[in-house]
Amino acid sequence: MEYQGRERLLDKSMGSIYKLVILASKRALEIAEGQPRLVDDALSVKPSTVALHEIAAGKIEAKKSDPKEQ
Repeated sequence: MEYQGRERLLDKSMGSIYKLVILASKRALEIAEGQPRLVDDALSVKPSTVALHEIAAGKIEAKKSDPKEQ
C-alpha cells in the first residue's frame, strides 16, 4: 500500500492531529489484540500502520462528540 499523506489522514479525522493519533492508537490496539483487519495490507505487519491505512481508506472514522452528552 502506498504512503498515506498527513493531509489525507487529517481530512478523515476532522482536521485534528490529536484526534487522528487517538483514533489510530485505539484501532492499532484492537488489531494487536486480534480484531480482524479492515483493509488488505499484506506488506504491513505493524498494527499502527494498518490502522492508518484503514483510516485513509475510510473504514474507520472519528465520531463527532456532542458537548451536551458530556
